[in-house]
Amino acid sequence: MKNAWTPRPGEPEIIRVYVDMVADLFHYGHVNFLRQARKHGDYLLVGVHADETVMSYKRRPIFSMDERVASVEGCRYVDEVVSNAPLRVDRAWIEHHEIDLVLHGDDFSSEMEELCYKTPIEMGIYRSVGYTPGISTSEIIARIRAGA
Repeated sequence: MKNAWTPRPGEPEIIRVYVDMVADLFHYGHVNFLRQARKHGDYLLVGVHADETVMSYKRRPIFSMDERVASVEGCRYVDEVVSNAPLRVDRAWIEHHEIDLVLHGDDFSSEMEELCYKTPIEMGIYRSVGYTPGISTSEIIARIRAGA
């Protein structure tokens, strides 16, 4: 993997990993995902999608953007959070943020993967990591509705 970031002479090479997420009702599945992502590099950049972006493929988030960003910022595996991340990760985004590796959970369909990560896939810098079974924001909402 070629590092997009070039260290100064004598500086160690840093692998910048990027993930994006909704991060609604932040839970241990999110933490597991971020822990796995951090293991792939030295610096973890997390993009949080805007409500409008999320609503293009699922329901409106319950938490506000500020609440979701604050939750992610509080996770010890995260170095930086960017709000209003794009759904489609393009070359300009990768270059602007000096991203070396793009990761996502393996819960995405191949169609969504192609839609969102076409460029990093073509660049050979995309990988998926295991999704935490048994927990999701949708599952939490269902539990609340069921009175659990």
